[in-house]
Amino acid sequence: MATGVAANRLELLQIADAVARDKSIDKGVVLGAMEEAMQRAAKARYGSENEIRVDIDSKTGETHVSRYLHVVELVENDKTEISLEDARARNPAAQVGDIIAETLPPVDFSRIAAQAAKQVIVQKVRDAERERQYEEYKDRIGEIIHGIVKRVEFGSVVVDLGRAEGVVRRDEMIPRENFRQGDRIRAYIYDVRRETRGPQIFLSRSHPQFMVRLFAQEVPEIYDGIIEIRAVARDPGSRAKIAVISKDSSIDPVGACVGMRGVRVQAVVQELQGERIDIIPWNPDPATFIVNALAPAEVSKVVLDEDTHRVEVVVPDEQLSLAIGRRGQNVRLASQLTGWQIDILTEAEESERRQKEFAERTQLFMDSLDVDETVAQLLASEGFSSIEDVAYVPLNELSAVEGFDEETAQELQTRAQEYIEAQNREMDEKRRELGVTDDVLEVNGVSPAMAAALGEHDIKTLEDLAGCATDDLLGYYETNKEKERVRIEGALEGFGLTPDEANGIIMNARVKAGWIEAPQEEESGEGDTEAAQEPAG
Repeated sequence: MATGVAANRLELLQIADAVARDKSIDKGVVLGAMEEAMQRAAKARYGSENEIRVDIDSKTGETHVSRYLHVVELVENDKTEISLEDARARNPAAQVGDIIAETLPPVDFSRIAAQAAKQVIVQKVRDAERERQYEEYKDRIGEIIHGIVKRVEFGSVVVDLGRAEGVVRRDEMIPRENFRQGDRIRAYIYDVRRETRGPQIFLSRSHPQFMVRLFAQEVPEIYDGIIEIRAVARDPGSRAKIAVISKDSSIDPVGACVGMRGVRVQAVVQELQGERIDIIPWNPDPATFIVNALAPAEVSKVVLDEDTHRVEVVVPDEQLSLAIGRRGQNVRLASQLTGWQIDILTEAEESERRQKEFAERTQLFMDSLDVDETVAQLLASEGFSSIEDVAYVPLNELSAVEGFDEETAQELQTRAQEYIEAQNREMDEKRRELGVTDDVLEVNGVSPAMAAALGEHDIKTLEDLAGCATDDLLGYYETNKEKERVRIEGALEGFGLTPDEANGIIMNARVKAGWIEAPQEEESGEGDTEAAQEPAG
């Protein structure tokens, strides 16, 4: 009999060892699962209302079944409690609040109990295995991993990683790339999540960082941190651009990434199914960086608009198709790489636009100031773009224009001011017709023309203006369902306001409406603007 018990004990430990090794989990977890299974069987045998604990000795395999009884003054439940008098009969040192352990005989498993115990152990081991997988892979996000294709389901590829499974979804694959069961695969771990069916390891071959990691494997200078990849833009399987910079001025970052006879970049290209890669030197100057990013196209001129984060690029006529690329690919990737919205014009288009703007300004001055074409062209060619420029520029600047004297300059300025006053009267009338209240016009920075424009955008009261955000006045971009950036017009978009000026108008309206306190007078104007910016954000 004793031999049989010893064999059972030995067998118990052997099973725990085997399961722990097979599932790569701690032996203590397996023994804990066995203890819980036996505990459930014991509760079924002795009654679930009993507080029963099972302990398995990890060295000998001996099993101890105990019932815990709490020592109390007055027993209300004899299944879990014992009186102080009875407890002291067993242990003279017992006190109220102590726990007395009562040893029970080992439990003989019936077929049903054994099946239930097996389910408990299997579930506990599975949970422990999942936790082990999650802990192992959660810190490996950002790595490239090797695996073997286990199966392909609905376009997604399930990858055997050895001690876990990963999945490359269809949208994370390189287009036109096919894998079959048993193929070796390299992929980038971009996410690891706990889910009800176990940890999910999400892999990608189209992720921009997959290319970064491949270059780090092929280019020792990147791995060592001497060369840094600052930005990546990919059209997976077709074309990509990467921007690189060297921390060592003696090392050419582009040459290092290309390698001798292109051997380094070719290794990456082969892994990415022939994806063309443009390697571009990164530059802190946005204009220079944008010119580099549009390579191989040549750029004649770059005009940046910091407020809207847009850039206008002028290229020679014969370079237009190269700059835009097939289906807009080159300019789209350059835009993603630099973070700027890029508009491309040919030199002919830009020249035509300049001529059109010059003609429009000339006509504006002829109509508004009642002058002949020669005078209007002189004003336009000297950089005057609006009637306000003529009305409020220092008189000596206006008289300095070739062909003007002081008397002519004074006359032009007088006509400009009279025109503006007439326009203001007209706009004030329009503002009243639109229902814009007088207190909107009283806000510092708001002109009659602005008040009318606000009314056209249904901003008619002081509270309406105070409740605006800067974007409401200046306009903004948003992405539509087709993932295209669309411009949303602002109420004061045509007035040439900077974000600080638009924000200042909103802050002035909030002060006038009593929403916030006015900035202290002793603070400088610059300080006021900074103080005003925070609430608007």
